Amino acid sequence: MPAETFTGVTLARILRPRGLRGEVAAEILTDFPERLPNLREVWLADGRSAPRRTGVQRCWLSTRRGGQAIFHFAGIESIEAAERLRGCEVQVPLEQRAKLDAGNYYVSDLVGCEVWEADAPAAMGVVRDVEFPGGAPLLAIETSGGEVLVPLAAEFCVRIDVKAKRIDVALPEGLRDLNRG
Repeated sequence: MPAETFTGVTLARILRPRGLRGEVAAEILTDFPERLPNLREVWLADGRSAPRRTGVQRCWLSTRRGGQAIFHFAGIESIEAAERLRGCEVQVPLEQRAKLDAGNYYVSDLVGCEVWEADAPAAMGVVRDVEFPGGAPLLAIETSGGEVLVPLAAEFCVRIDVKAKRIDVALPEGLRDLNRG
């Protein structure tokens, strides 16, 4: 896969070298950390140049420091080489991200979706973000009248089509007013 066309999803961020043989400790940024030890190839993205493909010699999960992934990448054999990876994101191609059960969605799939109310002549707005305040996640919808927060729950979001980038909602009376502090 050419680097210039790579679209990846970040699974971890490298924090620092660990050990003497080039291993690195990484912050886990996936809801599926059990997949990390099975990775044989990843892309390292430093934010300055195109992500580069690299082999994974070994990966294990550590419970120390709140849980981290320890990676040993092919060709990284010293503390100095590991130090150069500090801050890099560990990514896999988008099509390799974990499959979700029906009714579950990736935030990145929801952001950018148009939100429509039943029988409305135009979209009410676009999902800007998904917030996690505790309880049901909230869709932060950018509308012409400001932000509207809608619970990401089946009783409000009656149809979600991430391929079409469209969410149909049924808002109860007064919900919009609650959002206007």
